[in-house]
Parts: sequence; C-alpha cells; structure tokens
Amino acid sequence: MDTATLHHRAVDFWDSRVSGIRDDQWTAATPCTEWSVRDLVNHVVSEELWTVPLVRGSTIEEVGSRFDGDVLGEDPVATSHRAAAEAAAAGDEVVPDTKVHLSYGDEDAAEYLHQLAADHLVHGWDLAVATGGDAHLDPELVREVAAWFAGHEDAYRASGAIGPHLNSTGDPQTDLLAAFGRDARWAAPD
Repeated sequence: MDTATLHHRAVDFWDSRVSGIRDDQWTAATPCTEWSVRDLVNHVVSEELWTVPLVRGSTIEEVGSRFDGDVLGEDPVATSHRAAAEAAAAGDEVVPDTKVHLSYGDEDAAEYLHQLAADHLVHGWDLAVATGGDAHLDPELVREVAAWFAGHEDAYRASGAIGPHLNSTGDPQTDLLAAFGRDARWAAPD
C-alpha cells in the first residue's frame, strides 16, 4: 500500500471513531493515562491541523503557536471531522521527495505520513476502547504500521513517546498495541 493511502485510511479510521463519541464521554478516561477523551481528540486534531501547513512547506516557526491549547472549540466533533478531511487531503497531495520541516529537522514527507498513520491507528484504538466503540483494527493497516514501526520502536521508546513494550501474543493487533505500550485488554474504569 502506498504511504498516502495508508495515511488516508488511518485518518478515516480515526474519524469514524470520533463519530461515536457521546456527549457524556468527553471527560472519560483513555488508555493514555494522562488524557481524557477530549484531551486525546485535541491531541490528534492538533496533529491534523499541523499536517496541512507542514506538507505544504511551512516550518515550525512559520506555523508558530496557532495550534497550541484547545483546538476543538464548542463543537469538537465537527472540528475533528473538518481537520481529518483536510489532513487526509493534504497527505494525498504529497509527491515523492517532498520534505517536511519537523521539530527535529527536515524529514521525508512519506516518513511523516507513516508517523501520522501510526498515531491515528493507535489513538483510534485508544478512543474506541475509551468510548465503547469498535476497537477492531483493519488487518492491512495493522500489518503496514507494524512493519514500519519495527524500525522505529526503539527511538519512540527512547524519546518517552510510548511506554514499555508489553508481551507479544502472536495476534497482530494485540502485538502492535503491545509494541506501542498498550494492553489490548484495557477497559474503561467504571
């Protein structure tokens, strides 16, 4: 699967999970222990808002603080849907050899889209289990993200972006979540 398709499908998966959030679930706990459902959605929407200017050549400095703080506003579902559509479209525009300017330096846009796809897929699972939604991940997306992540896991863990690798079971979805420090048995507290 090409990188733009991977990114687009992962964003679509995330976006479909946002549609399932009930009004009384925005303060619910998530597998990301520091974040409520609203915090989690705000994090991903902020990334989506960054995607558009970055893939079109803007630098971190040029974007500045536009996407700091609460980006969801009064209608978080509509804001999220709009941001997802714009991010997916921007990812579809990426051409070979495009560079993006990230906080750690210039990066291939394809690599950036892989990072975003992984984040959307794993956080889509986080959101689904936090809200009682469908937590089943598309096996093709799991396979693609797992293959990419195998070469990046140590760097993610060293930077503190993910928790310890949990036990593998042989189930591709469970093992991908374990690589990202997630326990596939996580359930929202009562």
